[in-house]
Amino acid sequence: MSSRSQTIADTLTRAIIDHRLVPGCKLGERELAEIFDVSRIVVRQALIRLADDGLAQIERNRGAFVARPSMQEAMEIYDALTLVEQGVAAQLSDRLGPAGWAELRQHVERQRQAVAAGNDALADVLGQEFHTVFVRLSRNKVMQEIHAQLVRRTTLLRSLITADFDYCNLLDDHSRVVDLLEKGRLKQAMDLIDTHHRTVVRGYIMDREVFPEMTPAEALAPYLDGKADAATTSAGLRQAKPSGNGDGAAHAHVHLPNEDRAPTSRASTKKTNRGLPT
Repeated sequence: MSSRSQTIADTLTRAIIDHRLVPGCKLGERELAEIFDVSRIVVRQALIRLADDGLAQIERNRGAFVARPSMQEAMEIYDALTLVEQGVAAQLSDRLGPAGWAELRQHVERQRQAVAAGNDALADVLGQEFHTVFVRLSRNKVMQEIHAQLVRRTTLLRSLITADFDYCNLLDDHSRVVDLLEKGRLKQAMDLIDTHHRTVVRGYIMDREVFPEMTPAEALAPYLDGKADAATTSAGLRQAKPSGNGDGAAHAHVHLPNEDRAPTSRASTKKTNRGLPT
């Protein structure tokens, strides 16, 4: 893939993460070629890259669309993440030295400080980064590549998520996994990794009406002007409210697409988040 195609793929990916290109949005080759001032061949290469990452679907005689992930797909992605991270846990329990354990603990402490300060955006970013650091410390490049591809698959899920998550509990999971592995309690650490990911999936509410729909030209304009700030853009769009009925009833099960329900609260420490805690 050409460098120009890679740049376009990166821009489209960022627009998806920022909730500007929503699931189901048509990614027309002709329109994108005009927006980026390139040939359709260059655009096609970028769309193929997005499809490889699970961010787009290319349909015969219809073109490309931002993918519409299902709850079944979400569960399968997180099952795969669990298997990868459990494998990494097995490696780290035997091989990681003092410097590695210290790096993981420092990362957990940074996340703890963000939660204490009420900085949800930073806590969300650090929560995701913990898993990346965790896998990187295995020094297994193949495992890192597989994990990175799975994480990219979650970017579509982020554009459909509105839920309440208990940041304190998710943070405690990170801290407990490190403690268990350092003490050689591998089986318990692996079980906790599985429970951790299942907790995230159970918190999903898939709602296609959460974020406003835009044309590709409107969605991509800030990036082409060089004025886009991913954090600011995402934070601004997250002000949009889901079309819930506000009943506040507690639910332990996964909500399917198009259900008209409000996010629920499981504990007083929960904070609303439409990103993807990990």
